[in-house]
Amino acid sequence: MNPRLYDAHNHLQDARLGPDRDALVAVASLAGVTRMVVNGSCEEDWPAVLELARRHPCVLPSFGYHPWYVRERTPRWREELVRFLDTVPSVVGEIGLDRWIENPDLAAQEETFVWQLRLAAERDLPASIHCLKAWGRLHELLLASLRPARGFLLHSYGGPREMIEPLARLGAYFSFPGYFAHARKEGQREVFRHVPPDRLLIETDAPDQLLPDEINRHPLSDAATGKPVNHPANLAAVYEFAAGFFGEPVEYLASRVEENFARLFGSR
Repeated sequence: MNPRLYDAHNHLQDARLGPDRDALVAVASLAGVTRMVVNGSCEEDWPAVLELARRHPCVLPSFGYHPWYVRERTPRWREELVRFLDTVPSVVGEIGLDRWIENPDLAAQEETFVWQLRLAAERDLPASIHCLKAWGRLHELLLASLRPARGFLLHSYGGPREMIEPLARLGAYFSFPGYFAHARKEGQREVFRHVPPDRLLIETDAPDQLLPDEINRHPLSDAATGKPVNHPANLAAVYEFAAGFFGEPVEYLASRVEENFARLFGSR
């Protein structure tokens, strides 16, 4: 019997995964995926996330403005976000800061992030946070802002070891992606040895963050471009790699991650 697996962060609605989401979910379910947090990135894809949640009980929808898309906000984006959060049980994300992209609008990113973080805090909803090249500023904003009492996720945590403890004190959980199985990511893998056991989660970030070929059990390509994409059923391979990395049976890791997931995102 497969252990129960929880994907803390993916983008099942992404067009690169093709038109048949039902088939993707069926394969993921056979691989043991019990629940997945599906993150919207902007007003344009929130309806697709909502539809997936209505069709698939395993989907926990997450609605938020990703820092890459803050320039696309409409004048009613706040009202629209609240409307989607009111429609179904859901969480806030993907939100955050990104100084890696070309010509980032940092002021707009911060304004959008802080407003969404406050909304999550007021409703005590977990938030899924993206951060690239902005860890110090993220920490400052988290310290100065209302935060969800139940905590927040730092998806695919790429920050330094030294920030794990201060971020955990503020309520952070840290998710480990399969992409860190690549040899070139050894340094970031090692950072995860310092994550508190009760704050560890696992993610695919499908269709992004491809696994190394040797552990990619579900090869998938974008029909439009032919480029490889990450299948959500690869979550099982991520768990197995992570269990080997931490030196524990996969069943033990799965049990611990299930407890952590339920504490942050709730159980049903």
